[in-house]
Amino acid sequence: MKPPTVQIAPAPPQLIPKTMATAGLLAHIVVAKFEDALPFHRQSKQFTRLGIDLPRATLCNWSRQVAEAAMPLADHMDRAIREGPIANIDETSVQVLQEPGRAATQKSFMWVFRGGDPRRPVLRYQYHPTRAGSVPLEYLAGFKGYVQTDGYNGYDGLGRKPGIVMVGCWAHARRKFYEVVKAAEPQVAQRKLAAEEALEFIGRLYRIEKEARLKELAPQELCELRQQQAKPVLEEFKRWLDKKAPLTPPGGLLGKAIGYALNQWSRLIVYLQDGRLRPDNNLVENAIRPFVVGRKNWLFSGHPRGAAASAFLYSLIETAKANGLKPYAYMRYLFDQLPLAKTEDDYRNLLPPYLDASRLNPAAA
Repeated sequence: MKPPTVQIAPAPPQLIPKTMATAGLLAHIVVAKFEDALPFHRQSKQFTRLGIDLPRATLCNWSRQVAEAAMPLADHMDRAIREGPIANIDETSVQVLQEPGRAATQKSFMWVFRGGDPRRPVLRYQYHPTRAGSVPLEYLAGFKGYVQTDGYNGYDGLGRKPGIVMVGCWAHARRKFYEVVKAAEPQVAQRKLAAEEALEFIGRLYRIEKEARLKELAPQELCELRQQQAKPVLEEFKRWLDKKAPLTPPGGLLGKAIGYALNQWSRLIVYLQDGRLRPDNNLVENAIRPFVVGRKNWLFSGHPRGAAASAFLYSLIETAKANGLKPYAYMRYLFDQLPLAKTEDDYRNLLPPYLDASRLNPAAA
């Protein structure tokens, strides 16, 4: 009989092996930057005050490594968005250093795509050196359904693809009339009054939407309400625009606002067709706002790899928020479970739309 022996249990799997980076610490670092807009150099100073030596470079490397470890989730996010039925798109500028063949001062862009099941949405940030229309065309290859955007002509190529219906954004149309009211001087009071008339038309449309939300109407019921109440308002507004257009200098703010509304009209009225649609693109614009706030603090990304990693971490956090999950609780759970994931289903089930939220530790929220 062999004498008893001492065996050492294997260490629990770590997302970043051979480091002090626990799932909780990594979640804290990632959420602090990508949700709370706290740059890594400020986080490093905070850790120093606590007697912990965590240089900025270490925080950067850890964040890039966790983004790469979570990257198998990206295919599932992209597939969910491409399966429709609605995709929302927006983009904003970002400065990225060390881009091959480009000056450090050149603008790059962070694109945001929102889609999938409207009840369980997915948001996907993507860094690209360009704002060209080829980006959304490539990303939404094979997509069939509604695509909602602002009036940027880089999206026009999508509208020529079979199976895609473009939807306009009333928030952008409203903003242009609001700029007239805000900028108008006493000597051009007539233009201000005209812009206020336009804003009243748009306000009537949004009051109908508010009524629908209060009544918690189903999509089909909302579609019927819009046909009954919003359609007549839109028809009246269109007549007003047609009457004002030839009497208004096209180069002024009011002329540009009227021109934008008329040029986008065929897309602006599409939301009447389907109760799942919204009159504006605010859902994706609200998702891009945390990035814009963060950009004011950290100013630029040091390398394209860092920009791509940042894009994916924003994707995870904003998708969690869109599905009612607390960012820290979700990221901690994700970083705990990623080392255990082996199959495609394992990774898919870690995405917020498919996650059993009861698995998250309530204390981490």
